[in-house]
Formats: sequence, structure tokens, C-alpha cells
Amino acid sequence: MGCIKLGLYKVISFDKIPSTQTMAQNLIASHRAGDHTVICAAAQSDGRGRFRRKWVSHHGNLYASFIYAAPERDARLSYAVAVAVADTLYSFGITPMIKWPNDILVDDKKISGILIEYFGRFVVVGIGINIATNPTVPEYKTTKTDNYVKLNVNDVLGKLMKFLDKWIVADFSQVRTRWMSMACGLNTTVKYRGATAQLIGINENGALVLLCGTRYVLAYGDEIMI
Repeated sequence: MGCIKLGLYKVISFDKIPSTQTMAQNLIASHRAGDHTVICAAAQSDGRGRFRRKWVSHHGNLYASFIYAAPERDARLSYAVAVAVADTLYSFGITPMIKWPNDILVDDKKISGILIEYFGRFVVVGIGINIATNPTVPEYKTTKTDNYVKLNVNDVLGKLMKFLDKWIVADFSQVRTRWMSMACGLNTTVKYRGATAQLIGINENGALVLLCGTRYVLAYGDEIMI
């Protein structure tokens, strides 16, 4: 285990652990980690995504869980994080797209995933970015940054920190505009409560705006499938 100060962050790094998310929550529970702490691992043996789906975590990629103070839940946070990850890739000359709710795609292939979990007075933002390797999974195609430009994990982490600091505190109108500019699936058909609807965008509170027939409705959480 290593611990360094990097900008506003305390970075705790490991070679291989089961999960950076689990480690972050354990450190919060034992009062050894708080706001602006990052748990990084070179590899994970039990990495996970949403709904506890397995996240294949070989050496060479970025696996990090960012801890922030969060007195209450905020549906808008996921959009700010997605924009930060996308802008990180864009800063290296890679053109990403954001697929709601938590995937970053390049050339229609998944390159990054985001997992946001609230824990007590904190939120743990897990981010995985494929850099040197990308897993083969049956559900979707994947890619890695090395297919476009050679990057160092620490360089990606440093840029990601800067963009997270920028977008998490930005006015949500700016986040919304940036998210919409990179979102895939807008104005396409999605599944909403067993019916079809058109995905229009997001509103000022982070709700999805759908067109169902002739009426507009707001959707939250996992009510839709893209």
C-alpha cells in the first residue's frame, strides 16, 4: 500500500485488492478516509459495476474510487462524473460518447464505466478506464486508450482529478449542455415501463426527458433501457 498527496487528493494505492469500492467503504467506516480521498489499484480480483456485475480488472488500466463528502444524494452527480471522464479522454485526443447511465464509449465500444454508491455521509465514485487492456465480454464490445494513443495510468489519473474538480462543482446548466453534446442515443427509441418512448435529453434536475406519444414524461433511475 502506498499513500501520497496529489493536488487536493489523498491517494491510497494498492497493487491488487478485491475492489476499490469495497476498500473505500471500509476505510470510511474505520474513519481512515474522507473527503477527496482516492483508492487506486493496479488490478482487482473482484471488481464490480452496477447491479454487482463483474468488472474484469487486469493490470495496466485505471481502477479508482473517489470519496467525496455528500450530505445528501444528488441525481445530477452521475452526469458531472460522466462529463469529467469523457473530457479526460478528449484531452488526450480521443473522441468519446456518453451512454446513459454510466458508460463511456469510443467507436461504439465501451472504454470506461462508472459506479456511484452512497455510504453514510459520503459518496464513492468508482471509475474504471481501459488503458492497456480491454476485456472480452459477451454483452458488448470493448476498447482501450492504447488503440488510439499511448498513455500512462498516472497521467490519466491526474487529468481525471482536474476534470472531476471542475465538473462536480460546475453549475448544472453547464454540465447538462456538455453532457448533451456527447450523449449517444438522443432522439432514439428507448424502453420505458414496458412501452416505447423517445429520449429527448435531461432536465435541470437530472431527470431524463422522454416523449411518450404526444406527452413528455420525466424518468429516474433504472426506469428506461437504452
